[in-house]
Amino acid sequence: MTEGSVALIVLAAGQGSRMLSDLPKVLHRLGGVPLVAHALAAGRTLEPEQVIVVAGHGGEAVAKAVAKFDPDAQIAMQHEQLGTGHAVAQALPLLEGFEGRVVVLYGDTPFIGADTLAALASHTADVVVLGFEAADPGRYGRLVVKGGALDRIVEFKDADAATRGIALCNSGVMAADAGLLRDLVGRLGNDNAAGEYYLTDVVALARAAGRSAAVVTCDEAETLGINTRAELAAAEAQFQTRKRAEALEDGVTMADPGTVWLALDTVVGRDAIIGQNVVFGPGVTIESGAEILPFCHLEGCHVSAGATVGPFARLRPGAELGGDVHVGNFVEVKNSVLDEGVKVGHLTYLGDAHIGERANIGAGTVTCNYDGVGKHRTEIGADAFIGSDTMLVAPVRVGARAMTGSGSVITEDVPDDALGLGRSRQVTKAGLGTRIMQALRAAKEKR
Repeated sequence: MTEGSVALIVLAAGQGSRMLSDLPKVLHRLGGVPLVAHALAAGRTLEPEQVIVVAGHGGEAVAKAVAKFDPDAQIAMQHEQLGTGHAVAQALPLLEGFEGRVVVLYGDTPFIGADTLAALASHTADVVVLGFEAADPGRYGRLVVKGGALDRIVEFKDADAATRGIALCNSGVMAADAGLLRDLVGRLGNDNAAGEYYLTDVVALARAAGRSAAVVTCDEAETLGINTRAELAAAEAQFQTRKRAEALEDGVTMADPGTVWLALDTVVGRDAIIGQNVVFGPGVTIESGAEILPFCHLEGCHVSAGATVGPFARLRPGAELGGDVHVGNFVEVKNSVLDEGVKVGHLTYLGDAHIGERANIGAGTVTCNYDGVGKHRTEIGADAFIGSDTMLVAPVRVGARAMTGSGSVITEDVPDDALGLGRSRQVTKAGLGTRIMQALRAAKEKR
């Protein structure tokens, strides 16, 4: 948080040609979510009044992804990619009337921390640039500091030997007061080899106008940008290492942390137990004391205290597990609420259902929720007993304390306390099994 009002601009218009992908670079996934979601999550720690994402290449897909992860964010389109300064210029009309601090982030830079952003946004200089001491400065732009103030940013290709010896590098992230940013961006030129408008040039313009400029520094790891598939894979490894360490520090038990994969928004409570080879997609909350056994996949679900899941279970979006629920091996749950104490041991699919307290769901049960056009609900009452291999053809209700016979196809409601049977009558032919086998073997010998 900062004392003054803040607005956020996230630049996400680039194609990312080095990714060799038809997908916009900022939509490649890290920690289960698009790269741009990381920038949005970091920026939201400033509690900004406005968030604007500048989209360009694949703009419609970027806008759709942004709406999913940050519905209040606005979209500005950069139809021609003419540089970072040009991209910021597309966002500024949406900030008309805003006079606070504007922070500019990049959609492909996922690791900038909340403390770093707070320092950037709250600095008193007119223009503040985020810099880092690079172990290998390479071709980064250099930040030239004089008397404790930022004097200028020099691109590598324009730097002399002395300037190239500077280890303080430019991340591209910047903050400035809105009014000043409007003025400086409006005066940017494109007299350079690429013919582009560079946001970095606002530092020289500010200094020429007698305005102050400063540098806030952070660890180099925070400024990591993603430009290639190899860098994306390295970033995933870095992200997972950090998230696993945070979970362990928060009191989560993981027998083999290196095999557990977490998403950006995964929440796991204290004293929860996570087994080996568990994958968390976006939107998962595991309450304290729950246990996720090995080889489970969870996404968009909530698991309450005391519940156990797995092994080899899948919880899909909309799965809500109450306290002390047991979901066993090869069970899939989607868009369903399982009230406290429900037992689903194995080999079952529950979709678009509500299962009442302490109900027992037998092996092989399927809620037949889709008719080829629409989805339909199944309701199972408290203390019901669903026999193994029951097909529940939705919409259908099985009442409290009711039962279904094993192998039944239930197409009509079963009232409270009733038994529902929906199977054909068995016919037994004495001795016919042996005679059939003998005939089959004889036919095989003749071939």
